[in-house]
Amino acid sequence: MRLKYVLVCGMILSVIFFAIPFPTHAEVTAYRSVQTDTMRIALTFDDGPHPYLTARILDILERYNVKATFFMVGENVENYPDAARAVLAGGHEVGNHTYSHRHVNALNRQSVLVEMGKCEDALEELCEYRPHLFRPPEGALSQHVETCLEEEDYMLILWSLDTRDWEDKSTDRIVHSVLDRVQPGDIILMHDYIGRNSKTPEALEILLPALLERGYEPVTVSTLLGVR
Repeated sequence: MRLKYVLVCGMILSVIFFAIPFPTHAEVTAYRSVQTDTMRIALTFDDGPHPYLTARILDILERYNVKATFFMVGENVENYPDAARAVLAGGHEVGNHTYSHRHVNALNRQSVLVEMGKCEDALEELCEYRPHLFRPPEGALSQHVETCLEEEDYMLILWSLDTRDWEDKSTDRIVHSVLDRVQPGDIILMHDYIGRNSKTPEALEILLPALLERGYEPVTVSTLLGVR
């Protein structure tokens, strides 16, 4: 009798199991910072490359032997391929920031794939580089974005410190937006392409040596996360 009861219950559970629509994708991890016993942080620059701002930032990073991560827009890679190549030639890391900087949370799955794919194609064709990090414009997310990230094998990178350098802030305000709050493991958001008068290079001139003096070690995002 007990065996019959177990068999009947098993049949019922099997029916219930196959009738429930389980999700077909895993939750994507969004990296904003990492827990670390070191003094490592990651400097990141969005929206480039830019025809001259990127070069100024690269000069400063080279002077202090610091590597950073640049999240590039595909259209800008096509417009300024030499600037994109200079980033890679300097030993820096490049991430996918979509092709046209559209708000991906308002796009369907196919449109998200197109934005990601066209940026990837631009980097592969012009720079022979395949990115594995993705940062959505303005940090916007949706279920479609997360599904595409998993399908295309991208890591989702956000940030823990936003300098808001795009707001036309003064150099001093940008510097202190970091120095007043920075902690080991932070991912810091800056921009190497800003439509208005950018104070980012001037701020980096002050910020970088101040961080190094405090004992911080700026590295690429992948180095901070401990992935290749």
